[in-house]
Amino acid sequence: MSDRARPRPVIFGCAGERLGAAERRFFAEADPLGFILFRRNCREPGQLRDLVASLRDCVGRADAPVLIDQEGGRVARLGSPHWRRHPAAAELAREGEAAVFGTAREIAADLAGLGITVDCAPVLDLRIAGADQVIGDRSFGADPAAVARFGRAWCDGLLAGGVLPVLKHIPGHGRARADSHVACPAVDAAADELAASDFAPFRALAEMPWAMTAHVVYTAFDPDAPATLSSSVIGGAIRGTIGFDGVLISDDLSMGALSGPLGARAAAALAAGCDLALHCSGRLAEMEEIAAATGPLAAATAARLARGEAMRRRSGAAT
Repeated sequence: MSDRARPRPVIFGCAGERLGAAERRFFAEADPLGFILFRRNCREPGQLRDLVASLRDCVGRADAPVLIDQEGGRVARLGSPHWRRHPAAAELAREGEAAVFGTAREIAADLAGLGITVDCAPVLDLRIAGADQVIGDRSFGADPAAVARFGRAWCDGLLAGGVLPVLKHIPGHGRARADSHVACPAVDAAADELAASDFAPFRALAEMPWAMTAHVVYTAFDPDAPATLSSSVIGGAIRGTIGFDGVLISDDLSMGALSGPLGARAAAALAAGCDLALHCSGRLAEMEEIAAATGPLAAATAARLARGEAMRRRSGAAT
């Protein structure tokens, strides 16, 4: 297979509710693996189904992944009056695993009806006292075993509806005392403490198909680079201690935790071991820079994507 026949290992956003001519030309030439949607893209079901179809038409792949962040609570790109609203993870945890599963199953039905195949949830970060509230009620709680149970119920609900879950934010954002959208947090806990707590929910769900990195420095593994850009964290903690071997996607490259040109950020994330680089803003010039800095999809990434897609199709067909 030629390099041009393989998509780029990037997920891009788009600017609005419909694609402009320049966006169409760019996506057709750059050939990103897939796309991510935000509230700015979502007006009503018919419009959104048309947008999803247009994105896939640009790259000529009917199975191109289309992602969205639909956690419930304050992180939900789809809302009233056209889509159901759901509680945050902390509230769902009080209602029990059946409520978590049922909510995820309802979300999957909404997403699948729009052609969206990947939901960037559940959040498996622990809720830790004194941490920045960027996670807060997005977490199922402080107990690693309970978070793992609720996280599994969420994953099972999405998969039952034919939608892939994405574990966030591996290897754990819960201790961070800064919002990685704004600054780069550093976690100084020892490796054995992290393995016993923060890493535990991810380890319990390590067979899941996708996970998203945390833009957080873990000094026990790498005192200088956040997980997204650190081969030590990805190789030692995520692929090693946690044992995750699914598709590893970066968090948004535009976040304040990272520095330097966006193309360099994308290249560094892929070189460190991320399978996919995520860019969310839909700004064309930024996407052009990232496309220029990235090559074709790696064979190992293609294999992980294929395993995930097989899981999605198998699980959805079984219900």
